[in-house]
Amino acid sequence: MTPIESPCILVCSIDDKTGYCFGCGRTRAEIAGWIGMTSPERRAIMAALPARLETVERRPRRETRRTRMARERAEQG
Repeated sequence: MTPIESPCILVCSIDDKTGYCFGCGRTRAEIAGWIGMTSPERRAIMAALPARLETVERRPRRETRRTRMARERAEQG
């Protein structure tokens, strides 16, 4: 099985103002439909993500899993 390309970074929190995920920049609809999209459709969305992420004005309200894991590793080492 070929892995599906994904911009997900395990943040998964949507900015109420823009409607974009803080981590990857996709909308809820894009996230939900990602697995059913063709590779060209996914690549077209991924090309737009850097510009979208520039419009996100605030960061997630909670500590993300990735951030927590990095912090815990730093505390242990």
